[in-house]
Amino acid sequence: MKTEITLSYPVEMNGETVTCLNMRRMKARDQVAVAKQGGTDAEQEVRLFANLCEVAPPVIEELDMKDYRKLQEAYRGFLS
Repeated sequence: MKTEITLSYPVEMNGETVTCLNMRRMKARDQVAVAKQGGTDAEQEVRLFANLCEVAPPVIEELDMKDYRKLQEAYRGFLS
């Protein structure tokens, strides 16, 4: 199951415009992989979202905070 997140502020990355992201449900192995890489909570969350959306972390890092919050809400929705 995936959730499509339409970006209010598209991101330009490598000459392409990212207008939406598709986030899949998390598996335990996703959490383990992110934890093994270390870093701050914020860095881990960016890597987790990148993994779940199947994009490179720089795409997530370039998101406007309004769009980043949409990812956080979709993620929380999977956990409830």
